[in-house]
Amino acid sequence: MRLPRTLPAVALAATALFLAGSLLGPTAGATPATQEARVRLQVGIGDENPTLFANPAFVALHVKIARYFAPYDVATGRSIGALYSLEVWLSDAQAAGVQPLVAFYHNTASAKKLPSIATYTRDVKLFIARFPQVRLLQPWNEVNRGNVGGRGGFSSPSAKQSAGYYLALKKACPTCTIVGLDVLDSTSPAATIRYINQFKAAVGRRNVPKLWGLHNYSDTNRFNDRGTRAVLADVPGQVWLTETGGLAKLSPSFKFSLSRQARATSYMFRLADAHAKITRLYIYQFYGAKNERKTSFDAGLTNHAGTPRPAYCILYKHLLGKKRCPYKTAKN
Repeated sequence: MRLPRTLPAVALAATALFLAGSLLGPTAGATPATQEARVRLQVGIGDENPTLFANPAFVALHVKIARYFAPYDVATGRSIGALYSLEVWLSDAQAAGVQPLVAFYHNTASAKKLPSIATYTRDVKLFIARFPQVRLLQPWNEVNRGNVGGRGGFSSPSAKQSAGYYLALKKACPTCTIVGLDVLDSTSPAATIRYINQFKAAVGRRNVPKLWGLHNYSDTNRFNDRGTRAVLADVPGQVWLTETGGLAKLSPSFKFSLSRQARATSYMFRLADAHAKITRLYIYQFYGAKNERKTSFDAGLTNHAGTPRPAYCILYKHLLGKKRCPYKTAKN
């Protein structure tokens, strides 16, 4: 049985494309530089379902990195369910030889309650002590989501708060690799760039990160790279696409279409390969929604039962250099 997905996981990805935008031309064709990028780009999966690691379609990809987001206070045990889910996922990832990247997020009690720096520091120290195998961390998942189409009972940290979380996590685990900021793109990149610049000012010149996270759903599914280019131009160092992918469905912007999702997945690689600063890419998500007709968001490379979709075959052929995909894929 597949474990139920928490609502925040669906909501955060679904808001990524809430603003409408027009289709623009795709990134130019491959050059020697992009061929080199194709070799060094690491590709992983983002999905909180631990059955991921035993799924034959996942195993066939030979993927060795995966991403999970958890409440910042998960190690306190205030939410037994959140702690248990994380423990199972991390155990199965370790057994599969997969390196975990964990992003912190709201606690399970309230999406409107942001922790103080002192509370955040105390709770992430507990996490680091309890899960020493996790060496890749993100201070806060989609820090600017409330500034980019956030709706409903949701609060995002200010740039100053995000700077505090970053500095606190960096100090709590000086030997960890910390992704400095994890931002969401949009059809109007100005708000994202403004947030990044406020963050850089808040951390100070000496503490400006050399590693950044970006969720570029909007560019990937609208076949342009405006938002991605804007972020790349504004930050020093490397950028990881910590959440991205072709969408099978996003209401009301995109009706359910596996063929359109496959095209977006193919463009996702073209976009990443065209920019040398992008060194990692985590595709969200592996499993699709349980009810494809009623869901508002679905980005699964497979359907809920784990049957590969055409987008999965794009990934399979790209990673393994194959011309054929061995799976009979699901249809609309």
